[in-house]
Amino acid sequence: MRIRKKPNLLPRMSRAAAVLATEPETLRGQWRTAFPGFSALHLELGCGKGRFTAETAAAAPDTLLVAVEKVPDAMVVAMERAVAKGLHNVKFIDRDVALLPELFAPSEVARIYLNFCDPWPKSRDAKHRLTAPGFLRLYADVLAPGGEIWFKTDNLPLFAWSLAQLEVEGWTLREVTNDLHANGVCGVMTDYEAKFHAQGVKINRLVAVKTAETKTTAAGVPERLRNAALSDAKGKQENVI
Repeated sequence: MRIRKKPNLLPRMSRAAAVLATEPETLRGQWRTAFPGFSALHLELGCGKGRFTAETAAAAPDTLLVAVEKVPDAMVVAMERAVAKGLHNVKFIDRDVALLPELFAPSEVARIYLNFCDPWPKSRDAKHRLTAPGFLRLYADVLAPGGEIWFKTDNLPLFAWSLAQLEVEGWTLREVTNDLHANGVCGVMTDYEAKFHAQGVKINRLVAVKTAETKTTAAGVPERLRNAALSDAKGKQENVI
């Protein structure tokens, strides 16, 4: 979904500046030193409007949650939610996920949340999926041994494809389900997730654990992804290009 440009973005960002990390590169390896008193550092990649961010941070006040979002017009809503809740354990950074190694040191992160990312259904765009091998190796770089990725999506083809990539990349998989809320709402929902759930759309979820076998960027550049087209949400097969 496209986010409408907000003409009052800058004053709104300024009013919520207490939760914005403006020079996150300077905090690399120092996040829990710069913001002391937290037992762990978690990341959320692509926080959108921040319902999940705010509720997750509120439920775990001893954890520092850093939300990464490259669309300021969405992030400002998330920032305002965090400020309205009076949260002191969440920070937002306006950066691309591809820059993670410049923002976080090796093994600095305990958990990564990845919720409802763009499926990029065409084969030629598969490398842009946030569960593609290139991104998975970036996550492995910054996660500590035993660190986790918590992944949710409504897109079953993307979920199945992501499972395959995680297995090849050496992650251990836990809590794999194609119907997360089958027995009632489970965990904190995103805004999109709440809408999908109300429509009866099933939510897929997994936890991927970093092990000694998990590939990092030290393993080199992943092979080019081929024949990686997905079906869209309506089940229409995209042409492989």
